[in-house]
Amino acid sequence: MNSKIRKSIAVIVAHPDDETLWAGGIILQHPMNDWFIVCLCRASDKERAERFNNALTILNAKGIMGDLDDGPDQHPLDEKEVEDEILSLLPGTHFDLILTHDAAGEYTRHLRHEEVNKAVLILWHDEKITANELWTFAYDDGKNAHFPLAIKKADAIELLPEEIWEKKYKIITETYGFQKTSWEAETTPKSEAFWQFKSPKHIKK
Repeated sequence: MNSKIRKSIAVIVAHPDDETLWAGGIILQHPMNDWFIVCLCRASDKERAERFNNALTILNAKGIMGDLDDGPDQHPLDEKEVEDEILSLLPGTHFDLILTHDAAGEYTRHLRHEEVNKAVLILWHDEKITANELWTFAYDDGKNAHFPLAIKKADAIELLPEEIWEKKYKIITETYGFQKTSWEAETTPKSEAFWQFKSPKHIKK
């Protein structure tokens, strides 16, 4: 990412903390960009919402939360409901870059991550949102064999500078309040990776 050119970048994720876990490093390293983070779940969770807003301040980003169902049963959501929620929360329809979940999620497995990916790709394909590029997070947990790790064969992968990773880790443990022994804290990737797409036609269905 060229740090000398100011870009409008939308980060579209399912949950508060996803933006930090999977892309916090790239956000922190490029503060001059106009970052807007859409989180589709948990707006009615006052504690998580407050923590999300505090994370936005540290990330030097703007953002908004939606309140799609995220109950423990994880019933599938209506596809159009997810698409409509994204459109209602985004501050516009064109961005230089969009970051979002991968089709397979970042670990085995989270339905909401997969649904967000599908909705974003449909909206991009149908030109209801446009972007010069779309990147999806590229992580894998070896089918629950280990914590999610950056995929080495991803289109873009970067080992985060130690000070950037430490700031990202503090957002997870201090701002979001996860214990250092929690899955979230132990997961926090030191390398970030992305699949990069220039056009919807480059994405395999």
